[in-house]
This record gives sequence, C-alpha cells and structure tokens, in this order.
Amino acid sequence: MKILVTGGAGFIGSAVVRHAIAKGHSIVNLDSLTYAACIDNVASISGSPNYAFEQVDIRDRPALDAVFSTHAPDVVMHLAAESHVDRSIDGPGAFIETNITGTYNMLEAARAFWAANARPDSFRFHHISTDEVYGSLGETGQFTESTPYAPNSPYSASKAASDHLVRAWYETYNLPIVMTNCSNNYGPFHFPEKLVPVIILNALAGKPLPIYGNGANVRDWLYVEDHADALLTVLENGALGRTYNIGGENEATNLDIVKMICAILDKKHPGTAPYAEQITFVADRPGHDLRYAIDPSRIRDELGWRPSVTLQQGLEKTVDWYLANEPWWRALQSRDGVGKRLGKTV
Repeated sequence: MKILVTGGAGFIGSAVVRHAIAKGHSIVNLDSLTYAACIDNVASISGSPNYAFEQVDIRDRPALDAVFSTHAPDVVMHLAAESHVDRSIDGPGAFIETNITGTYNMLEAARAFWAANARPDSFRFHHISTDEVYGSLGETGQFTESTPYAPNSPYSASKAASDHLVRAWYETYNLPIVMTNCSNNYGPFHFPEKLVPVIILNALAGKPLPIYGNGANVRDWLYVEDHADALLTVLENGALGRTYNIGGENEATNLDIVKMICAILDKKHPGTAPYAEQITFVADRPGHDLRYAIDPSRIRDELGWRPSVTLQQGLEKTVDWYLANEPWWRALQSRDGVGKRLGKTV
C-alpha cells in the first residue's frame, strides 16, 4: 500500500514509518516539523525509493489537497497531533487548532480525494488517538471501546473531539475509517519532555528525577514498536468503522517506572550512588488522571495481536537506545520547554 502518514517525524509516527517501510509499504510522510518532531527519526529509511517527505501543516487545507493530488495514497494514517498534557495546560489554543481543526482538514481533504477517485472500497482513514479520552479510572476496571468519553485535560478533550469528528464523517459521509486508542507509549526516539526520557536523561545528568504528587498514578505502558505493529495490523485487517483499544498489558505506577529505570541504569551505567537517590516529588499537575488501563480483548480476539515485550524488556531496550544515541538527544536539549516544568497553570 501507499500510506500517507501524518506526524511521521514524531515519536509514534516515525516508528510507524520505519515499520511500514520494513513491511514493504510505500510511505508519504507529512509533517510540519514542530518542536517535538525530528527528521533524524526517519534517517534510517530516508533514502528508500518507497519513501517521500512533505513538510506540510495539517492546518493548511490547500497544501493537504496538493499532497493528496500529487501522491494519491491508498490509505491514511493520521497521527499528527499536539500531545503533551503539560503543554496543553499552559497553552490549550495550539491543541484546539491542530487536534480539532487539523483533523477536520484531514478528513475533508481525504473525503474530497476519495470522492474524486470513485470512492474505492479499499480506502481507509485510520485515526490514531489515546486512552486519555476516557478520563480516569479508580483502583479497578479497564477502558473498553464502549467506555463513555470523559476527558479531563485540554489535550484529552481535543483528542476526544477529533475522535468524534472521525466517527461523524463515517456515519454522515460514509468515509471508510478505523480508529485506535492507545495507552502510554515509551521507547526509542521519544522526545525528552515525557516521563521515561526525562528520567533517563536527568539521571545521567545528575539532576533531580521529578515525580508528580506521590507517584501513585497508574498507566498501561506500551512499547512504541509494538504500537506501530498494532497500528499496521488494524490498518490491514481492522473492520470498517471499528475502534480498537491498544494496550501494553503492563500496568505500573509512575514511581514504579522511575525505580525500574533507576535499577536498569545502576546495572548498565553505574554512577557514584544509586540513581534512585535522585528521586524528587513535585507538586501535582492540575487535572492529573489517577489511573488508565486498557482492556485489549477486541484487538487480541478479532485480529490476533498482543504486545511482544514485557515492561522490563521494553525499558531495558529504551535505556540501551538512549545510552547509545547521545548525539540524537543532545541536539534536542535546547528546544523550547525541554528540561523545564510545564503545566503549572491553575
């Protein structure tokens, strides 16, 4: 297939691009290269004859139309989004413009292209979203595809709105869509503003390892390369109009994650003292969801997909990658917001 991937220079998007090229697909990578994107994320496949790059903003509808006309993709994988909860607290406007208006533009550009090409049955618009649209769980229970939406941050609210737009374009215009909602991703090429890369890099720098509140917030952790494989599985085999929740089957508290990373670093890159001594608890962010957990029964039972790595294995792979790729993350240290506490606005 020729796949148009939006946000393909970002963390998850670049994993999708690399995985899809490895599986023999052709890729058109559409990315505006905002602060969290890095073209080096796809350097390993940039010379492939099956790869093309378009620096385009999804808020620019005429530019999107031009990309569809030029490349005539078979399917779309829409990952481009503002995604950092802390940044959404400080500046929600960018999340509204990109995640809602940008998704609207993508849907309309895709619909126009699909209609102009006799509405092929094989066309798909795959919208990639997050489990955060479902809100927060208590100590028990899991999110299913029928869990009511209850977003608690500007980020999750903007993603919930984009999900609703995609479903509406399916119901109203018959645009062929599939949707996925994933749990917390981690792994190589993760921009250093999220928990896992922040902890790894702060530990190596001898800086405090900041944990919100008491560290009891629980997430289901999904290795990014497993996620990329799941997304291609849904694109290729998912039922039209269907939503699939993708989880790593790895629940852990934030404090557990930090302690696991510290123990891995103690073994692989020992310092003068145990890294856990750098752990610092900081004031919680507003609207911080207590717990997310995914019920992955649908994607497992219908499509036969399960994650391939355990949390311990995935974190060790991730630490190994950051230790081996210092030039990549060093180049990002001066970007806006890296290494700073965001999301304190109340």
